[in-house]
Amino acid sequence: MPDELRRRLGVPDAVLIGLGSMIGAGIFAALAPAARAAGSGLLLGLALASVVAYCNATSSARLAARYPTSGGSYVYGRERLGEFWGYLAGWAFVVGKTASCAAMALTVGTYVWPGQAHAVAVAAVVALTAVNYAGVQRSALLTRVIVALVLAVLAALVVASLASGAVDADRLDIGADTTGGGVLQAAGLLFFAFAGYARIATLGEEVTDPARTIPRAIPTALGITLVVYALVAVSVLLVLGPGGLAAAEAPLAEAARAAGAGWLVPVVRVGAAVAALGSLLALVLGVSRTTLAMARDHHLPHALTAVHPRFGVPHRAELVVGAVVAAAAATADVRGAIGFSSFGVLAYYAIANASAWTLAPAEGRPARIVPAVGLAGCLVLALALPLPSVLAGAAVLLVGAAAYGVRRAGLRRR
Repeated sequence: MPDELRRRLGVPDAVLIGLGSMIGAGIFAALAPAARAAGSGLLLGLALASVVAYCNATSSARLAARYPTSGGSYVYGRERLGEFWGYLAGWAFVVGKTASCAAMALTVGTYVWPGQAHAVAVAAVVALTAVNYAGVQRSALLTRVIVALVLAVLAALVVASLASGAVDADRLDIGADTTGGGVLQAAGLLFFAFAGYARIATLGEEVTDPARTIPRAIPTALGITLVVYALVAVSVLLVLGPGGLAAAEAPLAEAARAAGAGWLVPVVRVGAAVAALGSLLALVLGVSRTTLAMARDHHLPHALTAVHPRFGVPHRAELVVGAVVAAAAATADVRGAIGFSSFGVLAYYAIANASAWTLAPAEGRPARIVPAVGLAGCLVLALALPLPSVLAGAAVLLVGAAAYGVRRAGLRRR
């Protein structure tokens, strides 16, 4: 059919797209605000975020194998819970991840040319939209290069930190500066850096043998990311301590400087910019696919369903998403964008877990504790985020729900 996407991605490419989404600017930026929230309990927040991420990944993998089409939790919520919940998941994803795209683009601008961060951010969005427009296979190839480079930079930082004389094991001790609420808020902020495995599920229409590929690719990408994040977090804490980490503007660059590896500081800055580009690349890809799925169901303009006859991509959806992200990157504040994005993504995964709960054993349902913990974890972490993020996120979800109600009322009248 002309509006169907081509299945060209195997397990390695799907894993790399997930890694490109997760091992990105989040690890370069999220550690400092998480340390401000949890103090010496940062690693507890990281552990909690990883548990919720694992549950979300397992639920998403089982659902994606059952429904191997573009759209992710938009499709799962619609099929398992009803049209409204699917719509709300799609709305939360598109809005939240559009904010995340803007945050990643601004991260690129901040590291590349701080004085012109917004202009560089817009240029990055335009360039990567063009890459995605040319075809998903090229996006996967570029992601492979970016992931390799970022992993090399992070590995160099970990080695330099652990081998330095600045290491103090006492900095890993949990002190009186840690509270339960602080740990929960840190987990919610750190979850921002884990959410990329959804990109694999939203590409369900473009992977080969989705029933086999998706359940393998999602946990593999998440497991690799967990190991990398744990190593980086421990290394940075050992040389900076929770107080130094909380005060750092660019925490990984500060860790390299504290470790006496001055030569590594510019390398880390370049790595952060490249990581943000990798995240932005995969994020725009995923948002455009969810936009495609919602447009097919007329929740967004149906013209966005068009698939390019040569490149095999939803080119109109990609152009619209790119334009909206570019506008947000030209005007938004990166910190506000990250908090807003976290709330939307956690709402999206809450619906994914609720959908997974309804699967029958014959449909590949995970152990019931997995979606139960995932759903509860998403709700708790979302509400533990800074109050402005909670209020803004809740308001946007209500606006989306109201728009759905207005549309349904109009259809009934007609």
